[in-house]
Amino acid sequence: MRIAERILSGKQFLSLEFFPPKNPSDWPAFFRVVDKLKELQPLFVSVTYGAGGSTSENTLAIVTRLKQEFSLEPMAHLTCVGATEKGIVSFLDNLAAVGVDNVLALRGDPPQDLGIVLPESKDFVFASDLVSFIRKHYPSMGIGVAGYPEGHPEAASLEKDLQFLKRKVDQGGDFVVSQLFFDNDYFWDFVQRARELGIEKPIVPGVMPIFSLKIIQKVVSLCGATVPAQLLRELEEADAQGGADAVQALGIRHARSQILGLLKGGAPGVHLYTLNRDDACLELMDGIF
Repeated sequence: MRIAERILSGKQFLSLEFFPPKNPSDWPAFFRVVDKLKELQPLFVSVTYGAGGSTSENTLAIVTRLKQEFSLEPMAHLTCVGATEKGIVSFLDNLAAVGVDNVLALRGDPPQDLGIVLPESKDFVFASDLVSFIRKHYPSMGIGVAGYPEGHPEAASLEKDLQFLKRKVDQGGDFVVSQLFFDNDYFWDFVQRARELGIEKPIVPGVMPIFSLKIIQKVVSLCGATVPAQLLRELEEADAQGGADAVQALGIRHARSQILGLLKGGAPGVHLYTLNRDDACLELMDGIF
């Protein structure tokens, strides 16, 4: 079932994002996390896809198990940087064969390993190229696309970035999942600007709880999200006074406040970047839905 149809049912929802372990020996622990977080009754779950398609086989295997063993509605990430039409077709065919009906179509980033050189493709330069290809050749496939409340780090401007988002939607994107942010005002401004440009598809806010100061600093450096100065000071004070546990407690409180504010403000739902942390996510979401 296409996720967009579920979103349009009107009931506010939670969805979850998982990061597949690279080593299959870590899969049993990963699926124990999935089993625990299943009690949150997510509308759908997404599974990331390594840079340059480096974990595509893991993504395929994991979404298959999520669908068949856990009765969850999975959305497989799919990137097109360095991809070939043959590889994309193979991945999509395999998804269809196991009953996975949705993908998150992304441009993606090249691997950070300088020893890996990806082939250049004139057909798949932007995420919109991938969206267009999927919609043409797999018309029944549900397609999510990414949006950036603070703009993509490589975008020339917020306006240009939003025009790229509109192109992805116009080419066949069913709904938008936002990049993480730590100030809800960024999200509401993003939605308003998108609507003014004519983007009418559902826009789902993505929230990443701060479970670790070190991890969030790395994530922010990659995606360009802004940690409000006051929040950063509080996190640093928590780290100095109480260490990792204090940082996580503050991060959970902040994310919980974000989620409650987003739902109260009328967001269709919330997409939670779980970082594969079951207990912390269960604590965060306790009583919200």
